[in-house]
Amino acid sequence: MSVENASRVMNGTWGALWENGSEIAEVTAFQVKVTKTKSAINQCGLMAEDSKVTSIKYSGSMTLNKVYTRGADDLENIVQGLDVRKTLVGELADPDAVGAERIACYGVSYDEQTLADWAAAKAGTLTIPFTCTRVKYLDKAEA
Repeated sequence: MSVENASRVMNGTWGALWENGSEIAEVTAFQVKVTKTKSAINQCGLMAEDSKVTSIKYSGSMTLNKVYTRGADDLENIVQGLDVRKTLVGELADPDAVGAERIACYGVSYDEQTLADWAAAKAGTLTIPFTCTRVKYLDKAEA
């Protein structure tokens, strides 16, 4: 099946992101992915090695324009030994596409925080990688 026309391709300009229910207005990019861990399975009579999925890992990142000191609360918590988890909900709702897509990431733990990174004549951005324990599609764009 081919796409009806190129205007149906979803454009990230129409994306939005929320952390614990509050919109992150300065977001410019959002990515979530799943990585499979596979164990090798060998069988008598077969020369080809096969595999079995034994676990998965959810990870992702968000890129933000640098507007204020985002993430200071996360730093303060982790220094005290508190790994406070969050929920992220990303939405892509291009009005010219066939539908909208929303995905929720639960148990989000930020892997690193960039505390300072700036240069003259350059707009500031932050990319924050994360892992999470559960992902669920809240809305799917269906053909």
